[in-house]
Amino acid sequence: MNVGSASMLGDTPPISFIIPAYDEQQLLGRTLVAIDRAAQAVGEPFEVIVVDDASTDRTAAVAREQGARVISVSCRQISATRNAGAREAKGDVFLFVDADTIVTDAVVRAALSATREGAVGGGSAFRFDEPLPRYGRVIGAVSVPLYRLLGLASGCFLFCTREAFFAVGGFDESLFGAEEAAMSQVLRRHGRFVILRESVTTSGRKLRAHSGRETFRILLRLVLAGPKGVRKRDGLEICYGERRADPESGGGGGGG
Repeated sequence: MNVGSASMLGDTPPISFIIPAYDEQQLLGRTLVAIDRAAQAVGEPFEVIVVDDASTDRTAAVAREQGARVISVSCRQISATRNAGAREAKGDVFLFVDADTIVTDAVVRAALSATREGAVGGGSAFRFDEPLPRYGRVIGAVSVPLYRLLGLASGCFLFCTREAFFAVGGFDESLFGAEEAAMSQVLRRHGRFVILRESVTTSGRKLRAHSGRETFRILLRLVLAGPKGVRKRDGLEICYGERRADPESGGGGGGG
């Protein structure tokens, strides 16, 4: 399997899948396989860009073994990492997919259809993989309708046109978290922004590796801090702190 196999068919600009990754050797492979299957089913030219952000494991090697194009950066900041991939992308449509997230041909088709019908971008429904602790089930049940109500893309899957991305200046690099919410808002001001009913599946590993008390303490601290709470790494330990193993896999790996 080679995820880049359809990337340069004809003269049609490819769809660009952009994957930020830090120490993702454990889950990146399955994400790339899912992207390849989905893109092949859609039947349009595509490229896959993995932005390896100072990984200390085999993230880059796994990406290359699967045929993805690897860009190496040392940002350790999710917004800057996403932007680095976009600057190298050739597609007319950018699909930002987290390294622990599984996409389907249905969600890729829906995203492309939305942009071709005039949307500047959007997100999708999402669910966490199983098993989840009880508090994780609550978060999952609340998150999807809340994101839809607020019209926000989740961090694990956001898409937009190339034109819109550069028109709004990309992701805000002053943010260490909630960058997808900020991007959703600026894209909506630029044009029509949609939340698809089709869903992606993202890893529940952080919910499994952290207790409910720890997670809600972090969330409460962010709520009390307001917007300034996501403008520094401090307080975002669940994303930037010490890596914890997923109890269900026995391995580590992470996103931000």
